[in-house]
Amino acid sequence: MVEYELVVADASALRSGFAADLVSGGKVKRKVMVHELAVKQVYEAASKGDFIGVEELKKLKRAADSLGVEVDIVDAREGPRDEGLASIELARRLNVPLVTSSDVQKRVAEALGVRVVYGRVAVEEALVISKFFDEETMSVHLKEGCPPKAKKGKPGKWVLQDIGSEPLSREEIERLIANVMEKVEAGEGFVEIQREGSTIVQLGGYRIIVTRPPFSDGLEVTIAKPIAKLSLEDYNLPPKLIARLEERAEGILIAGAPGMGKTTFAQALAEFYLRKGKIVKTIEAPRGLQLPPDATQYAKTRSNSEELHDVLLLSRPDYTIFDEMRDTEDFKIFSDLRLAGVGMVGVVHATTPIDAIQRFIGRIELGVIPSIIDTVIFIQNGEVAKVYELETGVKVPHGLTEADLTRPVVIVKDFLTGEPEYEIYVFGERTFVVPLKPKVTPRMAMAKHLIEKTLSRYMSPEEYDLQFTRDGALVHVPPERLPIVLKKCRKKLERVEQRIGMKVEIKPKL
Repeated sequence: MVEYELVVADASALRSGFAADLVSGGKVKRKVMVHELAVKQVYEAASKGDFIGVEELKKLKRAADSLGVEVDIVDAREGPRDEGLASIELARRLNVPLVTSSDVQKRVAEALGVRVVYGRVAVEEALVISKFFDEETMSVHLKEGCPPKAKKGKPGKWVLQDIGSEPLSREEIERLIANVMEKVEAGEGFVEIQREGSTIVQLGGYRIIVTRPPFSDGLEVTIAKPIAKLSLEDYNLPPKLIARLEERAEGILIAGAPGMGKTTFAQALAEFYLRKGKIVKTIEAPRGLQLPPDATQYAKTRSNSEELHDVLLLSRPDYTIFDEMRDTEDFKIFSDLRLAGVGMVGVVHATTPIDAIQRFIGRIELGVIPSIIDTVIFIQNGEVAKVYELETGVKVPHGLTEADLTRPVVIVKDFLTGEPEYEIYVFGERTFVVPLKPKVTPRMAMAKHLIEKTLSRYMSPEEYDLQFTRDGALVHVPPERLPIVLKKCRKKLERVEQRIGMKVEIKPKL
């Protein structure tokens, strides 16, 4: 067994527990020196909620005290201010081995002629959070002072259940977090976002969100995991939609409320394109899609819009999956890449399919939206509930009557039936989203019945168009029929107006 009189331990050796392991194993006989910058790094991590370094530093001190080994914090006011370089320089100057768990540190130190003791402690094999999950568990919710809870079921059909009777202590949750971070340190996952009050980790299929005071009122951990991995064929999509996705759709929006299965569908669509021989890349925050190695996954939180533009345009993917578009910058990245010719699939939160389109209004010029989005897929309860397609036309918008009000209109159609359902247009300085099939009220139903009964003696329902506006009912009749309708039906229609309290206007078809 190799033994050392003096060693310098860097921050990576402290965090990994390797330095404490060497001391407790009797391999360091006299002194462990730690540069003050390494301690500062541990302190800064702890101030952001990451206490692994602190816990390992405690272990090192306890092991050293029990074996009579001194732990010396070196106050070096001169030299490099980078922790890694400072630790290497300290070991070089004292001519003692550097203890590290960083491969980069090892390589640089060896290049400078410094002896290196490299390694890391074997991580506990079991992932502690896995004990909370079974085949039906969608997410687990842990908070200090509360019993653990879990959502069980499937998207849109779940129940919240207690999965333990005893409230969790802060120490129990801290140990669970430490176990997760050890796995991350071992290279099994990623810290996607690290802030003072929150940490977001992607560990295999688990998405782990940690919040701490003062951001939250107590220590809380939320762990989400997909309960099913589906292929596109599992959704039993109509052949027309499959053909659209395969041949024409290049600006796809996947919308739905939180927890409805949007990401699961996006994952199935990405694998569908991979099987078709397409190059697929993703932009995620965090990287939660479970995809084959052929698909490259980029972390939005570790880049900026300029870097994403450069990488995606120069690497020439056929499709880019943008998971969880939230702020204006995300929508602009999506739009810019789509207009540059990259096939884009965006995932957005929305309670209705038209809400997904409205999230682009105000961020993107209205007339450009159909060039960016050609297909909207709305997911509800884990299934495809609605599909829209967008196109642009020049017409008198629905609800307006004068011919000189003709203007560009974005028409939102039901993809499977081809029926227009919404029109989006600009009037003055406002943008209007108008449903073409307003909800039929009892008064409207009665008005429709009475108007049709009045006109039935003079023309068939196929000859005229009846629609309801904010002002009342509007009937467009063939120009050649207008004189007889005005002559024979005016008084009857006036009585209808009095009966239902709604204005009825007759106009010629244009």
